[in-house]
Amino acid sequence: MASREVRPAVTETLDQLCINTVRTLAMDAVQQADSGHPGTAMALAPLAYVLWQRHLKYNPTNPDWPDRDRFVLSCGHACMLLYSVLYLTGYDLTLDEIKQFRQWGSRTPGHSEHGVTPGVEATTGPLGQGTGNAVGMAIAEAQLAALFNKPGGGHEIVSHYTYVLASDGDLMEGVSHEACSLAGHLKLGKLIGFYDDNRITIDGATDLAFSDDTAKRFEAYGWHVQRVGDGNDVPAIDAAIAAAKRATDRPSLIILRTHIAWGSPHKQDTAEAHGAPLGADEVKLTKQNLGWPSLEPFHVPEEALARWRQARDRGARLEADWRKQWDAYRIAHPDLAAELERRLAGRLPEGWDAALPVFGPKDAQATRAASGKVLNAIASKLPELIGGSADLTGSNNTEIKAGGGAFAAGQRAARNFHFGVREHGMGAVLNGIALHRGFIPFGGTFLIFSDYMRPPIRLAALTHLKPIYIFTHDSIGLGEDGPTHQPIEQLAALRAIPNMTVIRPSDPTEVVEAWRAAIVHQRGPVALVLTRQKVAVVDRSRYAPAAGLHRGGYVLADAPGARPDIVLMGTGSEVEIILGAYDELTADGRRPRVVSMPCLEYFAQQPQSYRDSVLPPGVPRIAVEAAAPQSWYRWVGRGGGDRGAIIGLERFGASAPYQRIYQELGLTVENVVKRAKELLGR
Repeated sequence: MASREVRPAVTETLDQLCINTVRTLAMDAVQQADSGHPGTAMALAPLAYVLWQRHLKYNPTNPDWPDRDRFVLSCGHACMLLYSVLYLTGYDLTLDEIKQFRQWGSRTPGHSEHGVTPGVEATTGPLGQGTGNAVGMAIAEAQLAALFNKPGGGHEIVSHYTYVLASDGDLMEGVSHEACSLAGHLKLGKLIGFYDDNRITIDGATDLAFSDDTAKRFEAYGWHVQRVGDGNDVPAIDAAIAAAKRATDRPSLIILRTHIAWGSPHKQDTAEAHGAPLGADEVKLTKQNLGWPSLEPFHVPEEALARWRQARDRGARLEADWRKQWDAYRIAHPDLAAELERRLAGRLPEGWDAALPVFGPKDAQATRAASGKVLNAIASKLPELIGGSADLTGSNNTEIKAGGGAFAAGQRAARNFHFGVREHGMGAVLNGIALHRGFIPFGGTFLIFSDYMRPPIRLAALTHLKPIYIFTHDSIGLGEDGPTHQPIEQLAALRAIPNMTVIRPSDPTEVVEAWRAAIVHQRGPVALVLTRQKVAVVDRSRYAPAAGLHRGGYVLADAPGARPDIVLMGTGSEVEIILGAYDELTADGRRPRVVSMPCLEYFAQQPQSYRDSVLPPGVPRIAVEAAAPQSWYRWVGRGGGDRGAIIGLERFGASAPYQRIYQELGLTVENVVKRAKELLGR
């Protein structure tokens, strides 16, 4: 590539020295790792300097201060920008850890991860997710402010901004359209976005695939939009942020025209600076071009570090001022203060599950209907439980009826959210609400549409967040809507995600326990997978209590008076089928055992001794589930050697009444009995 004209060296001021310190740290860390994305960090160093020095409310010595501003780096590939600033401002992140960028066990992974690096508010990397997270954080701030602030007495103890930095790629991904459209509709005035308009992606110039008028797009969403034509213009950036903070009636977007790898003689404005080191020679030339005082890697001028570290004193003052306000609030409003402390700490109130419904044998209903009743019983005792549906509220039974209301621009305290037909955006927003703290968020859709929200589900699991997903219409049992809406592979796909918990209750009594388990669950999302069709309520006076759900799998009905000769296990509506087979096999002199397995993850966590007591080694097993069979091989395989079977689905469904589909696809009592007798050999 032909050499570009070398820009003249920058006038050396302290501000510029601080900005260039970020640039050189980013260059050096990526170069040493021989991996990473230096260019965006170099381009955005002036923005980072202005934001962290003049606007962002934070305290490096207390990264979790409740009323801090939130900053989300949606373009997680630019994480060296964030790591550099966190180190320079005095967070618990050392220069040695900067030097360990992208190495095993370091606190500076290749894309920023919440819980790994102090000061990182969200795990980002898959583009667009952080944008949705920021919308969720802004929603959480707005609701907490509505619930707990008392402006008349000067007691506004929840009042912070959410900032998000997005790249071209973030705004190309569909999730950004969903989340930002919702943010504009909700008029989230304390949400401020920065769009890094550097016009470069990995493939090359953005005009290869992108010609949107981003300003008009966001204006159409209802955002306040500004342009800053020069990403190095510190006063203009400062003024734009100040103006955005004043526009409290709607979210704001600042479009910042930058040059990727700014200052690099040969890599500036090229795709080569996006996903690869500049190269040792180019790093040297760039430092010379910037007028950098040393060619040694990771050089941090003392005067620049001293200026950046002033953030500690500034942050301590900001938090101290808030603590004084908080102390006055606690005196004036002790009950509200105690409630806010409880919610932010994630402690459940006493008696939160005291009013859960009781279902008897005459209460046959869809498990989605039972879930709606349990949800409302819990919501009456657990005010932090908030959420909604992706335009399927009635179908998912996700409405909080008593005192819920619809969250809107003029109704910030309401607990029901209408996410619209935006499953992907909903998932990312739920993660942001969970990251903010103070809430237990839930979101509903059909199980088939969990595919639309798989990226935020995976990130919730990676980050150990706990949104609750209410996935209804869980199988071919939804019937006439046909194979486009009938989930087959979704259960196996969700179960394959580490830290993901999938609970498919068999009847309304297990629904009660499923919700109880979801509320107390820690470290990872929970999916409640529920039927459209009615199911019978298991007679618990005849069979084992539904509390066995908390161990994942339990003996529901046992062989009369002897060791079982075959184990029948299943989840959801198929438990009714295996109970029918149990009766027929028992009448025929066999010794079947029925095991309800609503949660394979919980069962896998039990001691081997318990698992063996439920699934005795050497006893053949049949698993029955109206879904792809992959989840079950682990539990069938240790039964009777080759004498095991899975009755599931390895094809798509069909459009017909659900009873006919079950019959045609072999999910019947008769087929289970037939397969059991074949395995028993008599």
